[in-house]
Amino acid sequence: FAELTRLEPVAVTGVRREQDGWSVLVDVVELERIPSTTSVMATYRVDVDKSGALMSYERLRRFSRGSVDQS
Repeated sequence: FAELTRLEPVAVTGVRREQDGWSVLVDVVELERIPSTTSVMATYRVDVDKSGALMSYERLRRFSRGSVDQS
């Protein structure tokens, strides 16, 4: 994922076992800003097979690093 997108994951926010591997939610910094609390973050779903090889990825949402989800 990092090699293809040039985005380094900063957090894993979810992991789900799938029939043919794993689905992992990762947060990345898409746009670095100063102060860092205003950086633009994104959550991606990354699907990997049983051996850990990348099968697919998809951006699910973008948000400011300092924001809190509304429940």
